[in-house]
Amino acid sequence: MMHVLKSGETMAAAKGLNRRALLMRSMSVAGAWGAGLGLHAARGAPNAAQSIGQASDVSANVVLAHGAWADGSSWSKVIVGLNAKGVKAWAAPLPLTSLADDIAALDRMLDRVGGPIVLAGHAYAGAVIAGTRSEKVKRLVYVTALAPDEGETVADVFYRAKPDPKAPKLAPDDHGLIWLPEETFAAAFAPNATAEERVVLAAVQRPIAVQCIGVKVGRPLWRDRPSWFLVAEEDRMIGRETQLFMAERMKAHIRTVSADHTPIISSPGAVVDIIREAIGEAVKG
Repeated sequence: MMHVLKSGETMAAAKGLNRRALLMRSMSVAGAWGAGLGLHAARGAPNAAQSIGQASDVSANVVLAHGAWADGSSWSKVIVGLNAKGVKAWAAPLPLTSLADDIAALDRMLDRVGGPIVLAGHAYAGAVIAGTRSEKVKRLVYVTALAPDEGETVADVFYRAKPDPKAPKLAPDDHGLIWLPEETFAAAFAPNATAEERVVLAAVQRPIAVQCIGVKVGRPLWRDRPSWFLVAEEDRMIGRETQLFMAERMKAHIRTVSADHTPIISSPGAVVDIIREAIGEAVKG
C-alpha cells in the first residue's frame, strides 16, 4: 500500500533530499579540489624544496649570520634598511653549539633562499660564513668579523692582539657555554647602542659553546669568493688592528666606520651600504 506524504512530511523529505544533494556536491567538489592539489603537488614534487625569494640575474638575495651573544634580531635594522632599497634579506638562526652545527644551520637557510646570494656575517659568524660550500654564495661581507685561515681557530684570531681594557674576561660555565657579563653590553659589546637596546641585547643573548671557537677551520670560502670587510674603528671586542690584519690577509675590499662592535645596531646605514656595494647594485638617491 503506497504511503502518501502529507504536506509536513513532503517538506521534510524535500529538505532531506536537498541536504543529501548538497553533501554529494560538496564531496564532488572536494574530490576534484583534492585531485587538483595532488596533481599540482605531483607536478611540483621536483621543486618541493624550491628556493624562496628567487633573485634575478642582476640582483642578489642577502643572508645574514649573527655573532656570539646575539640572535637574528640583531640584524633587524639592516634588514629593514635593505628592504627599503629593494633588497630581500634573511637572518640565519645559528644554535652557537659548535662551529659545525652553525655551518649546518647556515647551509639549511642557504638551501631555502634563491641565488645568487651575498652572505654577511658579524663577529664570530665570520668563521661560519667561510665554512659553507654553497655555490649560490657569490660574495662575502664581514662586519667587524673574525676570519680564521685554514688551520687556525676562532680563538686564535680573537686573542691575536692585546685586548681592550674594557673587554670582558671570558670563561665557560659548567656546561661549556660562554656567557657575556651583563655590564659588558654597555662597556664593550654595544656602548653606542641606546640603553633600551642594550637591555634587550642582554636579555636575549645566546651563549656560545667552547666547540665554536676551539676547532681548527678548513679552507675558508673567502679564499675563493670576493669579500668585503667593514672595520669598526671603536670596537672594544675585536680590535681595529686585528680587523685590519684579517681584512688585508683576505684581500678584501675594506671600508671603515666610526662604530662599536655592533655597527649592525649602532651604524646600520654603513652596513647596508657595504652589503649593497657587494651586491653590485648601487641604487642612487
